[in-house]
Amino acid sequence: MSEVIGIKHNQSIYDLCTAKELGITGDNIYFDNSYESLEIIRHSCAHLMAQAIKSLYPEAQFFVGPVVDEGFYYDFKVNAKMSQEDLPRIESAMHEIAKNAYPIIKTTLPRSEVEERFKGDELKMAVMSKIPAKELSIYKQGDFEDLCRGPHLPHTALLEHFKLTKIAGAYLGGDENAQMLTRIYGIAFADKASLKTYLFQLEEAKKRDHRKLGKEMELFSFDEEIGAGLPIWLPKGARLRRNLENLLTSALIKHGYEPVRGPEILKSAVWKTSGHYANYGENMYFTSIDNVEYGIKPMNCIGHIKVYQSALRSYRDLPLRFYEYGVVHRHEKSGVLHGLLRVREFTQDDAHIFCTTEQIGDEVNAIITFCKSIMQAFGFTYEMELSTRPQKSIGDDKVWENATAALKKALEQNQITYRIDEGGGAFYGPKIDIKITDAIGRKWQCGTIQIDMNLPERFNLSYTNEHNEQVQPVMIHRALLGSFERFVAILTEHFSGEFPLFIAPTQVILIPIGNAELEYAKNLRHKILTQSGAYAEIIDKNESLSKRVRSAEKQHVPLIVVIGAKEVQAQVLSIRDRREKTQYELPEDAFIAMLQTKIREVRF
Repeated sequence: MSEVIGIKHNQSIYDLCTAKELGITGDNIYFDNSYESLEIIRHSCAHLMAQAIKSLYPEAQFFVGPVVDEGFYYDFKVNAKMSQEDLPRIESAMHEIAKNAYPIIKTTLPRSEVEERFKGDELKMAVMSKIPAKELSIYKQGDFEDLCRGPHLPHTALLEHFKLTKIAGAYLGGDENAQMLTRIYGIAFADKASLKTYLFQLEEAKKRDHRKLGKEMELFSFDEEIGAGLPIWLPKGARLRRNLENLLTSALIKHGYEPVRGPEILKSAVWKTSGHYANYGENMYFTSIDNVEYGIKPMNCIGHIKVYQSALRSYRDLPLRFYEYGVVHRHEKSGVLHGLLRVREFTQDDAHIFCTTEQIGDEVNAIITFCKSIMQAFGFTYEMELSTRPQKSIGDDKVWENATAALKKALEQNQITYRIDEGGGAFYGPKIDIKITDAIGRKWQCGTIQIDMNLPERFNLSYTNEHNEQVQPVMIHRALLGSFERFVAILTEHFSGEFPLFIAPTQVILIPIGNAELEYAKNLRHKILTQSGAYAEIIDKNESLSKRVRSAEKQHVPLIVVIGAKEVQAQVLSIRDRREKTQYELPEDAFIAMLQTKIREVRF
């Protein structure tokens, strides 16, 4: 019977994959692509890559080589200057080493012996400085060894299906003041087909890159003169955002949310009360006004707490649901900025619900249902992950246990299969993270639902219950899209720029063949704008018809209408539907009615 490489919840991740404990003989092993299996395969592959680098660059020193969402990487230092062109050579060396079937052997030694073993290796000393343990483990394969907690596969020949994907620079330990290291990323799977699918996905992702499409479609830009990570929304991008906001706003009103607005800069005293100053301060921007320190908000929760405190509250008022498209700022390091996906200023589709303990289940259920409707509207599949208390956090254990139990119950009531991310919660409470899968199979973190019993306590929030007693409410932090910036980036890549008509920044382009048809095109545009709710543009440049049609197609506009003398006389329009890849004719009135229907056909 084949063995499955995987992790059981009651087994130690450090020792699971040693050959002895698995009882593996020969190569009779079955691999799968489960999260647990891939973690072990990719961790082992990171060491294989390091061994190959060491064979090609004997002076190489290694920092850390973790498994990450996009595969694995290793940070290291060599004397030579390396580039993308070096990756095939390293990959070839990896395959040669793997064929030797080196046993992967774990040894646990006293800290003093390990320090002596790696004496003179500054990077290894830096790694050990972050590990307080008295005993450390080393994994050895062939002539290569490195500090590691494991687990790893039994031997190198089990690694076959891998690819090195990119090379980049990385500061030692992520510290911008430390030395720059080289980082190589790679990917590995249990089978050839999965690797092939992933590599196809990578190529497809390049074509769909929102930074490229955003520039071509004139959605947004960045300007170093005003600062990195600060997006500028161009008219078409702003229309796209507005369409999203309008859809979401109508749904929020239907679901009983009230709009509120908090300031973007608050005294540091409130950030100290909330715990952000101590637990999130390194990600915030601060300034001083009249010798008083202020913090630019990285989150909207304090403003919403102040809205709650603006009046006396009764149990009859609850639940209170406040929403805000709140602009926030976070101190992101320049190395992690990535188009609209990682910026320093962004707008959250944020909401906070203040409710009784008994109302938690109903409120979380309602949010999950709301989330489902949004994801289905855009054709996303999704999964959910429950994140528990992190090491750096505030609040009593009992409070955390109750909040976590409430989220688990809501997930189970909705029959949602979920993973648990131990220690991945916010510093003030556990959370459900909503991860969507796009058209080419990539997973993205978007919405979140967070239970918070700590901030209401810190700000002395209360309501009067039916017995005229003061009781502390529960606060639920909730975002569905995550942020408009990130969601627009994901949508752009998901649809490859071919936005569905109900959110497209420009829904119709009118192309009059000549000056004689221009006046009709202008009148038609006015009717479209005022009667249908769609947005239309006219392309009347002094260019050939074919060139103007190509220009319209490059903008990925859903509907292109070519207007000639025949169309003006009969008021019957010749329409090209890009998404449906069809051409048809409609009378003018029927076309405007169709636009009205399509604009309104999707509601959250």
